[in-house]
Amino acid sequence: MPEKFETVTDKEEVQRQLAFIESGRQFVDNLKTKLGRTPKACVTTFGCQMNARDSEKIIGILSNLGYEITENEDADFVLFNTCTVRDNANQKVYGRLGTLHGYKKKNPDMKIALCGCMMQEETAVDKVLKSYSFVDLIFGTHNLYKFPELFVQMMTRDITIVDVWESTNKIVEDLPIVRKYPFKSGVNIMFGCNNFCTYCIVPYVRGRERSREPEEIICEIEKLVKDGVKEVMLLGQNVNSYGKNLDRDISFPDLLRMVEQIEGLERIRFMTSHPKDLSDELIAVMKDSKKICRHLHLPLQSGSTRILKAMNRHYTKESYLELALKIRREIPDMAITTDIIVGFPGETREDIDDTLDVIRQVQFDNAFTFIYSKRTGTPAAIMENQVAKEDIKVWFDEVLSLVQECARTQTAKFNGMVADVLIEGMNEQDANLVTGRMSNNTLVHFPGTADMIGQIVNVKLEECKGFYYLGSVVNG
Repeated sequence: MPEKFETVTDKEEVQRQLAFIESGRQFVDNLKTKLGRTPKACVTTFGCQMNARDSEKIIGILSNLGYEITENEDADFVLFNTCTVRDNANQKVYGRLGTLHGYKKKNPDMKIALCGCMMQEETAVDKVLKSYSFVDLIFGTHNLYKFPELFVQMMTRDITIVDVWESTNKIVEDLPIVRKYPFKSGVNIMFGCNNFCTYCIVPYVRGRERSREPEEIICEIEKLVKDGVKEVMLLGQNVNSYGKNLDRDISFPDLLRMVEQIEGLERIRFMTSHPKDLSDELIAVMKDSKKICRHLHLPLQSGSTRILKAMNRHYTKESYLELALKIRREIPDMAITTDIIVGFPGETREDIDDTLDVIRQVQFDNAFTFIYSKRTGTPAAIMENQVAKEDIKVWFDEVLSLVQECARTQTAKFNGMVADVLIEGMNEQDANLVTGRMSNNTLVHFPGTADMIGQIVNVKLEECKGFYYLGSVVNG
């Protein structure tokens, strides 16, 4: 039996934080009077969809405080929502902080805040306090909801405010939020991770799994649909574990069936799924659904059973292949994407050959391919037999080349077909084109206008360009 982890949904805390937003507006109003203009705030997001969703909450709070939101980091308040999955993410933050210091010297009223996964690492916080003492506020992943309260503290105290929690059992939603897209939205169904893969820092910075009650999730999605949302992305570090810590018998397939019934919702996506516990029931629900998108992200990480054991992934090459090929048989139009790590400690040529074999057999529609990044605090960081950089480069290039070959082949299968496409925006290279996504997540560019954004239209896929299509709208 999985460990039960009591989760507290704190409605009173929401009211507390809303009161801090009210009091915090006075500080922004005072700054507005001093500057003779509306103060500007910039939120820069590093990392995954979970971080992107957190940033929408932060932007919602800042908007309610009275800031004008901008993408220019030369602003009056700048917040970095950090990632720490790979070391280069940390280095990016340190580099950008140097730029912010220059802005702050010119604008003494500027405030700088750091939050997110990187701030859950004590060594990172220590480095910021020592080398970047101009930062005004630091908080982590567990107390994001306290941002209004911490903002007021920051504005009333002339010291760096540090508020990082080791863990929490609280889930505090329903604070102001500003979505990036009016027609689609992420929805957190759970937080944290219990898997402890040996290369991964996430369980240490996001905490143990905490599932939201299904009624709260359904209520949130219903409100989103009333506000014009057509597509939701259900978010969790491992959505297949949804419900295991709740005091009721409910699974992720059960939740999907409930979401499917929401009137007006047209598309359902989710990520990420862990292969070790993706059930036949989930495959059946995806197969029968009229709303679940034909895209499944199923991280492989390695095709070698020996390396998978060292990674603590709890499946083998054979079991992954059995699962992926079963999905291919049961749902032929399902796009399967994956994550692959190259250069894990102890990896050999034979292990890479196993990974290449899995890629060939599954024929992934796409893959995020990474070079192993040593993360201090994880078991893999102190493993012996770290792989030579020259070997990693050769192997990485091989893996990437094969992934791209498979992706081009998979994409080309749809040439000449008509597909439903959700229009997401204007094309960045050609003002006469709009850009949208098929159910299987393939990008399509075709003639259109700004008033079409957010619509789902039928598009003839006329020209495959390797990883995307050019097409035209089919009327009628």
